[in-house]
Amino acid sequence: MRIFLLLALSIIFIGCTNKYDEYHKVPDYITEASGSDKAYFDAYDETLKLWDVSYEELYIPTTNGIAHVIVSGPENTEPIVLLHGMNASATMWYPNIEALSKNHRVFAIDLILEPGKSHMYNEIEGMDEVIDWYQEVLFVLDLEAFHIIGASKGGWMAVSLALDHSAKIKSLILLSPAQTFTWIRPSTDVFKNVVALLYSEEKQIAKSLETLSSRPSHISDIYLEQYRIGLSQNMKNRFMASMKPFSNDELRSLQMPVLVLIGDDDMINADKTIEIANTLPNGTGEVIRNSGHFLSIDQAETVNEKMLSFLASQ
Repeated sequence: MRIFLLLALSIIFIGCTNKYDEYHKVPDYITEASGSDKAYFDAYDETLKLWDVSYEELYIPTTNGIAHVIVSGPENTEPIVLLHGMNASATMWYPNIEALSKNHRVFAIDLILEPGKSHMYNEIEGMDEVIDWYQEVLFVLDLEAFHIIGASKGGWMAVSLALDHSAKIKSLILLSPAQTFTWIRPSTDVFKNVVALLYSEEKQIAKSLETLSSRPSHISDIYLEQYRIGLSQNMKNRFMASMKPFSNDELRSLQMPVLVLIGDDDMINADKTIEIANTLPNGTGEVIRNSGHFLSIDQAETVNEKMLSFLASQ
């Protein structure tokens, strides 16, 4: 009888064990942080309070350092992997996470080269190694099949992952992908961003947001504080020259469903992006009205509806 009881308890324990339990320990670079690092991590945690859903944070060892991943949503549902925009960190998804995680298990990854809670120990030498790093993180997460949503620079990363490792990727959602379908076109907004570099740090951010968002006043002050501190730190944003638009042959080789959304006041993309998206084997492109490059914030409700409808059709 005792043997059967022990066996039953073992089964219950195993059933209740989270397969990511070994990755919950918060690393020293966070617990022992000081100065601007501590200020940034504190600001990051404040932004996480905007998520309005329960979550767990994973710290996954990789060849080049620690990968920080925020996990939300019910277990045993279809996974979604989120790849954030440049310097934005995984917390940029605060207006979208509640909708996305209602019926999906969502994994938001902090890029190791940029502000966030991921931390680099060994130098990364090129964009190929960045893609390899993402693959290493995905291998540890052990997802059977998953969707990827990438914003801006994260959209370029999503396509690169899909071209090299498409077997497990069920679909792609690309939100104003940067340098993916076309080159960033010269425009007044691009010029304003260059001129903004002449201003103070605070004014630089304000001027930049005016060109990137159609509704900058709607961006949370809590998130903006984290964003500001992150920009003031030593940046490792390299390899931008490697982010060249993909060829038509490469893009048309994507066999999974692809949804591309851009803003009607998007400094990164124009109608040409939508034209190309609609030529993909299973591609759909659409312009979101009254939104800029930050369309997932500018028109969060509309973008959430579009994404959920697309995911439900897969």
